[in-house]
Amino acid sequence: MTHTSLHPDTPARVTSQRADAMADRLEQGARALAAFATSLTDAEWTARTPHDGRTVGVIVHHVASVYPVEIQLAQTVAGGKPVTGVTMADIDAMNAQHAAEHAAVTRQAALELLRANSAAAVAAIRTLSDEQLAKAAPVSLYGDAPLTCQFVLEDHAVRHSYHHLARLRRAVRP
Repeated sequence: MTHTSLHPDTPARVTSQRADAMADRLEQGARALAAFATSLTDAEWTARTPHDGRTVGVIVHHVASVYPVEIQLAQTVAGGKPVTGVTMADIDAMNAQHAAEHAAVTRQAALELLRANSAAAVAAIRTLSDEQLAKAAPVSLYGDAPLTCQFVLEDHAVRHSYHHLARLRRAVRP
């Protein structure tokens, strides 16, 4: 697919249909999470979720706040470099620290961050070529299995809003 630029000094670029499709799916998931968050009552926004005890609002903010990290990991793999030093324990610690620091997050702040960071993630994904999406490198979060950039994107940035949205729906509206 070729996208043409409206600016005469910017050349047309060939974009990956796979990257476009993944970006579209991320965008749809972020919009669905935003719509759900907007529909919540104040009591639902501050409700604690089963298992980890984070509030609904903290989880919405969490999804928004990790898009840049998830994109950075995928870009590392797209560049053929391994992702090292990232473990599930690191993720758990990061999530706990985030929950403590953003315990009183407002709906407006979370939604603004969700919109901004999802838009940036979508734009970053759209820049990836098929070759970059197919590039594989060891990823420490998966026991150093050689994984593709596309997998890293799909399992993290693209899936993240859908994953949490399903859990949040069950938590506040069973």
